[in-house]
Amino acid sequence: MAAPSTRALWGYCGRGWSRAMRGCRLPGLRSSWPGSPLGARLLSQEKRASETHFGFETVSEEEKGDKVYQVFESVAKKYDVMNDMMSLGIHRVWKDVLLWRMHPFPGTQLLDVAGGTGDIAFRFLNYIQAQHRRKQKRQLRTQQNLSWEEIAQKYQNEEDSLNGSHVVICDINKEMLKIGKKKACAQGYKTGLAWVLGDAEELPFDEDKFDVYTIAFGIRNVTHMDRALQEAHRVLKPGGRFLCLEFSQVDNPLVSKLYDLYSFQVIPVLGEVIAGNWKSYQYLVESIRKFPAQEEFKEMIEDAGFQKVTYESLSSGIVAIHSGFKL
Repeated sequence: MAAPSTRALWGYCGRGWSRAMRGCRLPGLRSSWPGSPLGARLLSQEKRASETHFGFETVSEEEKGDKVYQVFESVAKKYDVMNDMMSLGIHRVWKDVLLWRMHPFPGTQLLDVAGGTGDIAFRFLNYIQAQHRRKQKRQLRTQQNLSWEEIAQKYQNEEDSLNGSHVVICDINKEMLKIGKKKACAQGYKTGLAWVLGDAEELPFDEDKFDVYTIAFGIRNVTHMDRALQEAHRVLKPGGRFLCLEFSQVDNPLVSKLYDLYSFQVIPVLGEVIAGNWKSYQYLVESIRKFPAQEEFKEMIEDAGFQKVTYESLSSGIVAIHSGFKL
């Protein structure tokens, strides 16, 4: 009689061991073998935990980061034009309101995240300089004996006009930062700002560094919003303020229907005609629908450690400004 092969012995022993283990239940220990129902559930939960949404599409977390990067890389050159076209220019008003609500004081250190094209940063610098000019005019009215040269010198010192205020624009996308830098040069912004390549979920800054953190139309594109909010809290000084301008949930049924019609039927077409990119603007529309409603996002901000969290809906809830403080 021929001796059984090694493979056959292992197969027999393996089947026997498997049957034995299936019948074995150690006290306090639940089976977590992949083949067991519990094991299957654990694997399924792990898979779901590593998945997220890219618009209405379900993708892996890693894949979403790559896809979002590609979206903004592809639309960077037409980003500002498309913002004007999609919102009929109203986005400018929303951003102005954000600055009015911020009401920065002289010496404010601002971090603007996902602000590659500089819209919030430039408004911040304009706001600070406008404050300085108003103060100058009040002072000049009380100083009647100044020469024209002295008056001119007071207006020419751009650094003094910022009163120590400074803004850091942080964006993960190189192309968006390039556009922002070109705009800054073209519009004459030379001092008071810096451009940093960085991830909202892992900011390259020390703790307790900034007075104000802003993110406008950017947080819905991050993979882990909770991490981005925690990072915002970390880099703010005690007493610092978090401000987020983002698309939200429309609270008027009629406006909601018209808004949906415009969003899904018009915006992707504009994206194709103006930017040559239907898919990217289809994603942007879908990502708005996946973003939490005002109250839910408020709770997320509170969970990150912020206090006195409030929100203000604009344009019937098409966008909302959320505010919170690190206390």
